[in-house]
Amino acid sequence: MKTRHLAPQLGFTLIELMVSATIGLILIAGIATIFVNTSLARDEVLRVSAQNDNGRYAVELLNNEFHSAGYLGELSPDVLLLPTPLTKPDPCATDVSSIRAALPQAVQGYDNTAATLTCLSDVKAGTDVLVVRRASSCAVGEAGCDGVVAGTPYFQASACNTTTELGAVASAATSASFFGLSADTTTLNLHLKDCTTLAPLRRMRTHIFFVANNDMAGDGIPTLKRAELGPSGFTIVPLVEGIDNLQIEYGLDAGIIAGASATGVVGAYTANPDSYNGCLPDVCQKYWRNTVAVKVNILTRANTATPGYTDSKTYVLGKNADGSVNSVGTFGDAYKRHLYSTTVRLFNVAGRNAS
Repeated sequence: MKTRHLAPQLGFTLIELMVSATIGLILIAGIATIFVNTSLARDEVLRVSAQNDNGRYAVELLNNEFHSAGYLGELSPDVLLLPTPLTKPDPCATDVSSIRAALPQAVQGYDNTAATLTCLSDVKAGTDVLVVRRASSCAVGEAGCDGVVAGTPYFQASACNTTTELGAVASAATSASFFGLSADTTTLNLHLKDCTTLAPLRRMRTHIFFVANNDMAGDGIPTLKRAELGPSGFTIVPLVEGIDNLQIEYGLDAGIIAGASATGVVGAYTANPDSYNGCLPDVCQKYWRNTVAVKVNILTRANTATPGYTDSKTYVLGKNADGSVNSVGTFGDAYKRHLYSTTVRLFNVAGRNAS
Protein backbone atom coordinates (compact mmCIF):
# COMPACT_ATOMS: atom_id res chain seq x y z
CA MET A 1 0.00 0.00 0.00
CA LYS A 2 1.20 3.45 -0.89
CA THR A 3 1.93 5.73 2.10
CA ARG A 4 0.51 9.29 2.04
CA HIS A 5 2.64 12.16 3.12
CA LEU A 6 0.67 15.07 4.57
CA ALA A 7 1.89 18.51 3.62
CA PRO A 8 3.03 20.51 6.64
CA GLN A 9 0.58 23.28 7.77
CA LEU A 10 2.09 26.68 7.25
CA GLY A 11 1.19 29.72 9.48
CA PHE A 12 1.95 33.46 9.42
CA THR A 13 5.37 34.62 10.14
CA LEU A 14 6.02 37.28 12.74
CA ILE A 15 6.87 39.77 10.01
CA GLU A 16 3.57 39.12 8.24
CA LEU A 17 1.65 39.61 11.48
CA MET A 18 3.43 42.87 12.16
CA VAL A 19 2.76 44.15 8.63
CA SER A 20 -0.92 43.20 8.91
CA ALA A 21 -1.23 44.87 12.30
CA THR A 22 0.43 48.02 10.98
CA ILE A 23 -1.91 48.19 8.01
CA GLY A 24 -4.89 47.66 10.33
CA LEU A 25 -3.72 50.41 12.65
CA ILE A 26 -3.27 52.77 9.69
CA LEU A 27 -6.81 52.03 8.52
CA ILE A 28 -8.21 52.50 12.01
CA ALA A 29 -6.29 55.78 12.42
CA GLY A 30 -7.63 57.00 9.08
CA ILE A 31 -11.20 56.11 9.97
CA ALA A 32 -10.80 57.70 13.42
CA THR A 33 -9.39 60.86 11.83
CA ILE A 34 -12.32 61.04 9.43
CA PHE A 35 -14.74 60.49 12.31
CA VAL A 36 -13.12 63.17 14.47
CA ASN A 37 -12.97 65.69 11.61
CA THR A 38 -16.59 64.98 10.73
CA SER A 39 -17.63 65.43 14.35
CA LEU A 40 -15.68 68.69 14.60
CA ALA A 41 -17.21 69.96 11.36
CA ARG A 42 -20.67 69.00 12.57
CA ASP A 43 -20.07 70.75 15.91
CA GLU A 44 -18.89 73.87 14.08
CA VAL A 45 -21.94 73.88 11.81
CA LEU A 46 -24.22 73.57 14.85
CA ARG A 47 -22.23 76.25 16.69
CA VAL A 48 -22.45 78.74 13.80
CA SER A 49 -26.09 77.89 13.12
CA ALA A 50 -27.03 78.52 16.75
CA GLN A 51 -25.08 81.79 16.73
CA ASN A 52 -26.86 82.98 13.57
CA ASP A 53 -30.25 81.98 14.95
CA ASN A 54 -29.55 83.87 18.17
CA GLY A 55 -28.50 86.99 16.28
CA ARG A 56 -31.52 86.99 14.01
CA TYR A 57 -33.88 86.34 16.89
CA ALA A 58 -32.40 89.19 18.95
CA VAL A 59 -32.80 91.60 16.01
CA GLU A 60 -36.39 90.49 15.41
CA LEU A 61 -37.24 90.73 19.09
CA LEU A 62 -35.96 94.30 19.37
CA ASN A 63 -37.59 95.25 16.05
CA ASN A 64 -40.97 94.17 17.38
CA GLU A 65 -40.37 96.03 20.63
CA PHE A 66 -39.46 99.24 18.83
CA HIS A 67 -42.50 98.97 16.56
CA SER A 68 -44.70 98.93 19.68
CA ALA A 69 -42.75 101.57 21.62
CA GLY A 70 -44.96 104.46 22.69
CA TYR A 71 -48.21 102.62 21.97
CA LEU A 72 -50.91 103.95 24.29
CA GLY A 73 -54.03 102.40 22.83
CA GLU A 74 -56.48 104.97 21.48
CA LEU A 75 -54.69 107.88 23.13
CA SER A 76 -52.75 110.37 21.01
CA PRO A 77 -50.70 112.18 23.64
CA ASP A 78 -49.55 115.77 23.37
CA VAL A 79 -47.54 117.97 25.69
CA LEU A 80 -50.68 119.22 27.47
CA LEU A 81 -51.80 115.73 28.39
CA LEU A 82 -48.32 114.38 28.99
CA PRO A 83 -45.74 117.10 29.68
CA THR A 84 -42.17 116.20 28.80
CA PRO A 85 -40.22 115.35 31.96
CA LEU A 86 -37.65 117.96 32.96
CA THR A 87 -35.19 115.28 34.05
CA LYS A 88 -34.60 111.69 33.01
CA PRO A 89 -37.17 109.33 34.55
CA ASP A 90 -35.99 106.44 36.69
CA PRO A 91 -36.93 103.32 34.71
CA CYS A 92 -36.75 101.21 37.86
CA ALA A 93 -39.49 103.22 39.60
CA THR A 94 -42.60 101.13 40.30
CA ASP A 95 -45.04 103.68 41.73
CA VAL A 96 -47.87 104.76 39.45
CA SER A 97 -47.08 108.47 39.61
CA SER A 98 -43.52 107.89 38.36
CA ILE A 99 -44.72 105.55 35.60
CA ARG A 100 -47.31 108.14 34.56
CA ALA A 101 -44.73 110.93 34.42
CA ALA A 102 -42.45 108.76 32.25
CA LEU A 103 -45.13 107.93 29.64
CA PRO A 104 -43.90 110.54 27.12
CA GLN A 105 -40.53 108.78 26.84
CA ALA A 106 -41.31 105.82 24.58
CA VAL A 107 -37.63 104.92 24.53
CA GLN A 108 -34.82 105.81 26.88
CA GLY A 109 -31.28 104.58 27.03
CA TYR A 110 -27.98 104.53 28.85
CA ASP A 111 -24.85 104.67 26.72
CA ASN A 112 -22.25 102.05 27.61
CA THR A 113 -23.96 101.47 30.99
CA ALA A 114 -23.08 104.98 32.11
CA ALA A 115 -25.58 104.67 34.97
CA THR A 116 -26.19 101.92 37.48
CA LEU A 117 -29.87 100.94 37.57
CA THR A 118 -31.07 99.42 40.82
CA CYS A 119 -33.38 96.91 39.13
CA LEU A 120 -30.59 95.35 37.02
CA SER A 121 -27.73 93.05 37.91
CA ASP A 122 -24.69 91.52 36.20
CA VAL A 123 -24.71 94.16 33.44
CA LYS A 124 -21.80 93.72 31.05
CA ALA A 125 -19.46 96.71 30.98
CA GLY A 126 -19.31 98.73 27.77
CA THR A 127 -22.79 97.77 26.54
CA ASP A 128 -25.95 99.87 26.17
CA VAL A 129 -29.09 99.61 28.28
CA LEU A 130 -32.43 100.21 26.55
CA VAL A 131 -35.79 101.13 28.11
CA VAL A 132 -39.05 100.74 26.16
CA ARG A 133 -42.41 101.94 27.49
CA ARG A 134 -45.78 101.03 26.01
CA ALA A 135 -49.21 99.71 26.73
CA SER A 136 -49.91 96.12 25.79
CA SER A 137 -51.48 95.65 22.37
CA CYS A 138 -53.47 92.78 23.89
CA ALA A 139 -56.38 94.09 25.97
CA VAL A 140 -57.84 92.30 28.96
CA GLY A 141 -60.76 90.10 27.89
CA GLU A 142 -59.64 89.70 24.27
CA ALA A 143 -59.11 86.17 22.96
CA GLY A 144 -55.66 84.87 23.84
CA CYS A 145 -54.90 87.78 26.18
CA ASP A 146 -54.03 87.55 29.84
CA GLY A 147 -56.46 88.53 32.53
CA VAL A 148 -55.83 91.19 35.13
CA VAL A 149 -52.66 90.63 37.18
CA ALA A 150 -53.25 92.11 40.62
CA GLY A 151 -50.87 94.87 41.64
CA THR A 152 -49.76 95.61 38.07
CA PRO A 153 -50.44 99.04 36.48
CA TYR A 154 -53.04 99.15 33.71
CA PHE A 155 -53.71 101.82 31.10
CA GLN A 156 -57.12 102.89 29.82
CA ALA A 157 -57.80 105.50 27.10
CA SER A 158 -61.15 107.19 26.57
CA ALA A 159 -62.91 107.38 23.20
CA CYS A 160 -66.05 109.03 24.59
CA ASN A 161 -66.59 112.67 23.61
CA THR A 162 -68.48 113.97 26.63
CA THR A 163 -67.72 116.88 28.93
CA THR A 164 -66.52 114.45 31.56
CA GLU A 165 -64.08 112.60 29.25
CA LEU A 166 -62.71 113.72 25.86
CA GLY A 167 -64.87 116.83 25.88
CA ALA A 168 -63.08 118.14 28.95
CA VAL A 169 -60.42 120.82 28.62
CA ALA A 170 -57.07 119.27 27.64
CA SER A 171 -54.79 120.24 30.47
CA ALA A 172 -52.60 118.56 33.01
CA ALA A 173 -55.32 119.08 35.60
CA THR A 174 -57.95 117.21 33.57
CA SER A 175 -55.81 114.59 31.84
CA ALA A 176 -57.43 111.93 34.02
CA SER A 177 -60.55 112.36 31.89
CA PHE A 178 -58.58 111.39 28.77
CA PHE A 179 -56.82 108.33 30.16
CA GLY A 180 -56.35 106.40 33.35
CA LEU A 181 -53.36 104.58 34.80
CA SER A 182 -53.70 102.57 37.97
CA ALA A 183 -52.81 99.30 39.64
CA ASP A 184 -56.39 99.22 40.96
CA THR A 185 -58.48 98.41 37.90
CA THR A 186 -61.74 99.17 39.74
CA THR A 187 -60.87 102.87 39.46
CA LEU A 188 -60.54 102.74 35.66
CA ASN A 189 -63.98 103.62 34.30
CA LEU A 190 -63.49 105.49 31.03
CA HIS A 191 -65.57 104.54 27.98
CA LEU A 192 -65.55 103.67 24.30
CA LYS A 193 -67.08 105.87 21.61
CA ASP A 194 -70.63 104.84 22.60
CA CYS A 195 -69.92 106.36 26.05
CA THR A 196 -71.52 103.26 27.63
CA THR A 197 -69.08 100.40 27.15
CA LEU A 198 -65.98 100.51 29.32
CA ALA A 199 -62.79 101.13 27.35
CA PRO A 200 -60.30 98.23 27.22
CA LEU A 201 -57.69 97.79 29.90
CA ARG A 202 -54.11 97.36 28.68
CA ARG A 203 -51.27 96.29 30.90
CA MET A 204 -48.58 98.96 31.13
CA ARG A 205 -45.21 97.62 30.04
CA THR A 206 -41.81 98.89 31.10
CA HIS A 207 -39.12 96.72 29.51
CA ILE A 208 -35.43 97.25 30.21
CA PHE A 209 -33.09 95.39 27.84
CA PHE A 210 -29.45 94.80 28.72
CA VAL A 211 -26.54 92.44 28.12
CA ALA A 212 -25.59 90.32 31.14
CA ASN A 213 -22.21 88.67 31.68
CA ASN A 214 -23.88 85.31 32.32
CA ASP A 215 -26.99 83.40 31.37
CA MET A 216 -26.88 81.29 34.53
CA ALA A 217 -24.65 82.51 37.35
CA GLY A 218 -21.00 81.95 36.51
CA ASP A 219 -21.46 80.22 33.14
CA GLY A 220 -19.70 83.04 31.23
CA ILE A 221 -22.28 83.10 28.40
CA PRO A 222 -23.17 86.73 27.57
CA THR A 223 -26.94 86.97 27.30
CA LEU A 224 -29.54 89.52 26.27
CA LYS A 225 -31.95 89.89 29.18
CA ARG A 226 -35.04 91.92 29.93
CA ALA A 227 -36.25 93.37 33.22
CA GLU A 228 -40.06 93.39 33.20
CA LEU A 229 -42.32 95.43 35.45
CA GLY A 230 -44.66 93.18 37.45
CA PRO A 231 -46.73 93.19 40.62
CA SER A 232 -43.70 92.77 42.88
CA GLY A 233 -41.31 95.05 41.00
CA PHE A 234 -38.99 94.04 38.19
CA THR A 235 -38.26 90.47 37.19
CA ILE A 236 -35.23 89.69 35.01
CA VAL A 237 -35.87 87.24 32.16
CA PRO A 238 -33.12 85.74 29.95
CA LEU A 239 -33.99 86.18 26.26
CA VAL A 240 -31.12 85.26 23.93
CA GLU A 241 -27.81 83.58 24.72
CA GLY A 242 -24.58 84.62 23.03
CA ILE A 243 -25.29 88.36 22.75
CA ASP A 244 -21.88 89.90 23.38
CA ASN A 245 -22.66 93.59 22.86
CA LEU A 246 -25.61 95.92 22.23
CA GLN A 247 -25.11 99.44 20.87
CA ILE A 248 -27.92 101.79 19.90
CA GLU A 249 -28.06 105.14 18.10
CA TYR A 250 -31.19 107.25 18.43
CA GLY A 251 -32.65 109.19 15.50
CA LEU A 252 -33.84 112.59 16.73
CA ASP A 253 -36.66 114.50 15.06
CA ALA A 254 -35.30 117.15 12.69
CA GLY A 255 -37.85 119.76 13.74
CA ILE A 256 -37.11 119.37 17.45
CA ILE A 257 -33.36 119.66 16.80
CA ALA A 258 -34.04 122.96 15.01
CA GLY A 259 -36.21 124.21 17.86
CA ALA A 260 -39.33 124.07 15.72
CA SER A 261 -42.33 121.76 15.31
CA ALA A 262 -41.83 118.03 15.05
CA THR A 263 -41.67 116.57 11.55
CA GLY A 264 -41.43 112.81 12.02
CA VAL A 265 -38.17 112.85 10.03
CA VAL A 266 -34.76 112.01 11.47
CA GLY A 267 -32.47 115.02 11.67
CA ALA A 268 -29.50 113.31 13.30
CA TYR A 269 -28.47 110.10 15.00
CA THR A 270 -26.68 110.07 18.33
CA ALA A 271 -25.61 107.36 20.74
CA ASN A 272 -26.60 109.56 23.68
CA PRO A 273 -29.40 112.17 23.48
CA ASP A 274 -28.46 113.17 27.05
CA SER A 275 -25.42 114.99 25.68
CA TYR A 276 -26.41 115.82 22.09
CA ASN A 277 -25.29 119.36 21.18
CA GLY A 278 -24.48 119.97 24.85
CA CYS A 279 -28.20 120.08 25.65
CA LEU A 280 -29.61 121.16 29.00
CA PRO A 281 -31.60 118.46 30.85
CA ASP A 282 -35.06 119.72 29.79
CA VAL A 283 -33.97 119.94 26.13
CA CYS A 284 -32.34 116.51 26.31
CA GLN A 285 -35.67 115.08 27.46
CA LYS A 286 -37.36 116.61 24.41
CA TYR A 287 -34.84 114.72 22.29
CA TRP A 288 -35.73 111.48 24.04
CA ARG A 289 -39.44 112.16 23.63
CA ASN A 290 -39.00 112.84 19.93
CA THR A 291 -36.78 109.92 19.01
CA VAL A 292 -38.39 108.67 15.79
CA ALA A 293 -35.96 105.91 14.73
CA VAL A 294 -33.12 103.82 16.09
CA LYS A 295 -30.06 102.09 14.70
CA VAL A 296 -29.38 98.79 16.45
CA ASN A 297 -26.01 97.02 16.45
CA ILE A 298 -25.83 93.55 17.99
CA LEU A 299 -22.62 91.54 18.30
CA THR A 300 -23.21 87.83 18.80
CA ARG A 301 -20.73 85.34 20.18
CA ALA A 302 -20.71 81.55 19.94
CA ASN A 303 -21.50 79.87 23.24
CA THR A 304 -18.53 77.52 22.96
CA ALA A 305 -14.98 78.01 21.68
CA THR A 306 -13.77 76.78 18.29
CA PRO A 307 -10.58 74.68 18.62
CA GLY A 308 -7.65 76.26 16.82
CA TYR A 309 -9.46 79.56 16.14
CA THR A 310 -8.43 83.03 17.33
CA ASP A 311 -10.73 86.04 16.93
CA SER A 312 -8.44 88.77 15.62
CA LYS A 313 -11.21 90.90 14.07
CA THR A 314 -12.38 94.40 14.90
CA TYR A 315 -16.13 95.05 14.82
CA VAL A 316 -17.74 98.45 14.15
CA LEU A 317 -20.96 98.96 16.13
CA GLY A 318 -22.10 102.34 14.81
CA LYS A 319 -20.77 105.55 16.32
CA ASN A 320 -20.03 106.89 19.78
CA ALA A 321 -21.76 109.92 21.26
CA ASP A 322 -18.87 112.13 20.12
CA GLY A 323 -19.26 110.96 16.52
CA SER A 324 -16.22 108.69 16.48
CA VAL A 325 -16.40 105.12 15.23
CA ASN A 326 -17.54 102.70 17.91
CA SER A 327 -15.27 99.71 17.39
CA VAL A 328 -14.61 96.72 19.66
CA GLY A 329 -11.93 94.03 19.45
CA THR A 330 -9.65 92.43 18.87
CA PHE A 331 -10.67 89.81 21.44
CA GLY A 332 -7.92 87.26 20.93
CA ASP A 333 -10.04 84.37 22.17
CA ALA A 334 -11.38 81.25 20.45
CA TYR A 335 -15.02 82.40 20.17
CA LYS A 336 -16.45 83.27 16.76
CA ARG A 337 -18.52 86.46 16.52
CA HIS A 338 -20.91 88.04 14.04
CA LEU A 339 -22.31 91.56 13.77
CA TYR A 340 -25.96 92.37 13.02
CA SER A 341 -27.18 95.90 12.26
CA THR A 342 -30.60 97.30 11.46
CA THR A 343 -32.50 100.59 11.46
CA VAL A 344 -36.02 100.70 12.87
CA ARG A 345 -38.63 103.45 12.69
CA LEU A 346 -40.65 104.14 15.83
CA PHE A 347 -44.09 104.12 14.25
CA ASN A 348 -46.04 105.51 17.17
CA VAL A 349 -43.75 108.48 17.87
CA ALA A 350 -42.87 109.25 14.24
CA GLY A 351 -46.52 108.96 13.17
CA ARG A 352 -47.66 111.41 15.81
CA ASN A 353 -44.86 113.82 14.96
CA ALA A 354 -45.69 113.72 11.25
CA SER A 355 -49.44 114.31 11.76
